[in-house]
Amino acid sequence: MAGLSLQHPWAFAFGLLGNVISFASYLAPIPTFYRIYKSKSTEGFQSVPYVVALFSAMLWIYYALVKSNESLLITINAAGCVIETIYIVMYLAYAPRKAKLFTVKILLLLNVGVFGLILLLTLLLAKGEKRVVSLGWVCVAFSVSVFIAPLSIIGRVIKTRSVEYMPFSLSLSLTLSAVVWFLYGLLIKDKYVALPNILGFSFGLVQMGLYMFYMNATPVVVDRKEGKQEGKLPAEEHVVVNIAKLTATPEKNYGNEVHPVMEMAARAAPRSCVAEAVAAPEKEAALTVDVARPVQVVV
Repeated sequence: MAGLSLQHPWAFAFGLLGNVISFASYLAPIPTFYRIYKSKSTEGFQSVPYVVALFSAMLWIYYALVKSNESLLITINAAGCVIETIYIVMYLAYAPRKAKLFTVKILLLLNVGVFGLILLLTLLLAKGEKRVVSLGWVCVAFSVSVFIAPLSIIGRVIKTRSVEYMPFSLSLSLTLSAVVWFLYGLLIKDKYVALPNILGFSFGLVQMGLYMFYMNATPVVVDRKEGKQEGKLPAEEHVVVNIAKLTATPEKNYGNEVHPVMEMAARAAPRSCVAEAVAAPEKEAALTVDVARPVQVVV
């Protein structure tokens, strides 16, 4: 078997190492989904990278089965299918309604519709080596999309100057995985395995470079309605104190004087007037301190 044969000891070594690193990269989003689980919200995270990764894993399993003798590709991509499915289920459990509908549409379109179409066309229209070649190029195209999918967050990182949604561990593991699988494909002379990992290595370096550049930068606040940059993200709430209220004349003490006329007037006055009179001091007191809530970052 390719990669497992004694004639390819280095191919086997890199294939095995690729399985380990790729498995680690599949586990890299665990902190993200633990955060989603704790907050019961998907916040600014997107489901697209996980749906695309699931689709790519399905394609590579199909390619490995058609080509045969590619056990190392089957093992890691089977594990990837299970892990990515768990991620997507968790995302659907905590995502808002609009994000859920979007994710379900992509799943039906890509993982059911497109994969079913590829399966049907390659089985009916191609045979033997031609089937392997056509399926190999399809796998190359979608492997590239797996590396591109996390780059959708780059614009957000540059705009907000925050790396909150681009974990360094994921970028690093993807880069290492690309290097190892490129060497594996090169050693077994499989260009469909080697080619997409050249681009994957380049994209991984870009992501890590951005992380290093923005990891100590101060996040920028963006106005939710207008999408304009407002300034730096406050570290805590700002308390605005109305100095005029604090320096106002102390309230006079009238003692326990009895004013029968005022009491009769209060009883005779409409209920709404009495309520307003009572609420007036409360309104004035409420204006003493104004607590401004922190502005949320639009991502």
